[in-house]
Amino acid sequence: MNRGEILVADDDAAIRTVVAQALSRAGYEVRTTGTAATLWRWVQSGEGDLVVTDVVMPDENAFELLPRIKKLRPELPIVVMSAQNTFMTAIRASERGAYDYLPKPFDLKELVGIVGRALAEPKKRPDGPVGEEFEGMPLVGRSPAMQEIYRALARLMQTDLTVLINGESGTGKELVARALHDYGRRKKGPFVAINMAAIPRDLIESELFGHEKGAFTGATQRSAGRFEQAEGGTLFLDEIGDMPMEAQTRLLRVLQQGEYTTVGGRTPIKTNVRIVAATNKDLRILIQQGLFREDLYFRLNVVPLRLPPLRDRTEDIPDLVHYFFKQAAAEGLPQKYIETAGLERMKRYRWPGNIRELENLIRRLAALHPQEVVGEALIETELQTEAPRPVSTQPGATGKGTDPELESGQTLSASVEMHLARLFRDYGDGLPPPGLYHRIVREVEVPLISAALAATRGNQIKAAELLGLNRNTLRKKVNDLDIRLMRAPR
Repeated sequence: MNRGEILVADDDAAIRTVVAQALSRAGYEVRTTGTAATLWRWVQSGEGDLVVTDVVMPDENAFELLPRIKKLRPELPIVVMSAQNTFMTAIRASERGAYDYLPKPFDLKELVGIVGRALAEPKKRPDGPVGEEFEGMPLVGRSPAMQEIYRALARLMQTDLTVLINGESGTGKELVARALHDYGRRKKGPFVAINMAAIPRDLIESELFGHEKGAFTGATQRSAGRFEQAEGGTLFLDEIGDMPMEAQTRLLRVLQQGEYTTVGGRTPIKTNVRIVAATNKDLRILIQQGLFREDLYFRLNVVPLRLPPLRDRTEDIPDLVHYFFKQAAAEGLPQKYIETAGLERMKRYRWPGNIRELENLIRRLAALHPQEVVGEALIETELQTEAPRPVSTQPGATGKGTDPELESGQTLSASVEMHLARLFRDYGDGLPPPGLYHRIVREVEVPLISAALAATRGNQIKAAELLGLNRNTLRKKVNDLDIRLMRAPR
């Protein structure tokens, strides 16, 4: 049974063939072409119920053709395929009226599913703005994990839905929030960010909602809060898991009723802002601990986005390295490159600080090392310097090493102090991002447990006693942190 006619345009004959076969098996009539001119002629003639097209065609770019198609036949769904699978490709496809975007290579079953959903929806779809060019690349990476983020963002740009971004420190949560604002319907309004972990708990309500003169000691004049500053735009609530309960209750009222009162004020104030929140914590665990309101969680978690850590998207490292070197060069630092072996070594590193740690490394390489091409040896040295060093477990170790029973914490303390000093130095006159305590604990935990296991010759029961941990807790940490059981030499 004919379920509709699909027009497929791609200059690659092999792709045309496999796409046509998949759609034909699903019951669609399919016409294929290798040129944009033929596709445009078919559309002008009123043919086709849906278009599947590549971006780069031999005679015309599909992004130039899409606005003409949407103007002539606004109800015609268009699915865009592209091997240029960047964030901006997904945004351009969405802004030019595409129904969906598929990065190559893609699953044919997914394409058939998208086609089915597109044809089942009401024909009239609202048109987004077309013809606008974008500069810059707020998000970088071509990995499958990032493609899912790009596609989700493209669908969210022309909405005001509340978004909750979850991800480890340094994964780019604020970049995603800014992208939602800068390429969305509120881009002409302000983007205001507030970090809950960086503000004293007793001042958060005043920072968010503002205060009246005399509201508390030191309030000598009225002060506008972040909601007022973000009016008509986007308010980014970073580290939302650190928000005190009292402020959570006030925020819930805003999300429920669209209004708030200043600290010390009595008159409700209507607000028109889009809320984007972010956290590196599991809010569901905080709810169980009584530290976060469940009703607020569901108000914030309308659209959840989870950003992958860099260790789960290491194929993006070459693109990120190129991007950060380019940024450094634009700031006056020498242009540098990393040889292939060096990039491969970087892919094997765990990157506990994620993209922020990678960016710091690239800036350090650009600023401090004279060679234009950075080799594997220098990368190895830098990565060893970046990670806290395991304490010595050699029997009879001299100098500042700890003994096998870890009775002295001098080397560990010195390692942490050196790591902190380097961390603050990397940020110059500024401060590192919030979450420093948990980051340092996480980075120290691996060498500490490794040293305890080595000192006890791999005996987890003794190592747990040495560390003061329950042995089940230690076993879970060994598995979660992928710690290899070290044995001290006899």
